[in-house]
Amino acid sequence: MKSIKIIIEKNDDGFWGYSENERAIVGGGDTVQDCKQDILDCIETLRELNSCPQSLKGDYELVYKFDTISLLNYYKGIFTNSALEKITGINQKQLQHYSTGHRKPRVEQREKIENALHSLGKELLAVEL
Repeated sequence: MKSIKIIIEKNDDGFWGYSENERAIVGGGDTVQDCKQDILDCIETLRELNSCPQSLKGDYELVYKFDTISLLNYYKGIFTNSALEKITGINQKQLQHYSTGHRKPRVEQREKIENALHSLGKELLAVEL
């Protein structure tokens, strides 16, 4: 199955998404959900056209990739900087700089955030109530 990577970034108008490996796929919206829906609508339109890219003719999966600023802002209502500090080991002030765009995290810091969120996700998947 082919993976189509969708990059989601925050801009002044909301969120913008585009495919990293398929030029024709783009979308935008006020929220990440709106952006994702616009991307799905774009894919549906492309599939209806005779000039549909080969990658959309078979089975494929969409893989969403956030830039650090967008991810931290999107989940701001769910994760406080204090909570993120506990799971990532990155100081709250530094996380605030990343979320505002005043500083860009090094690769190692981005990986720390990503790995911490993946670990939390795995832990939550194992919870039974």
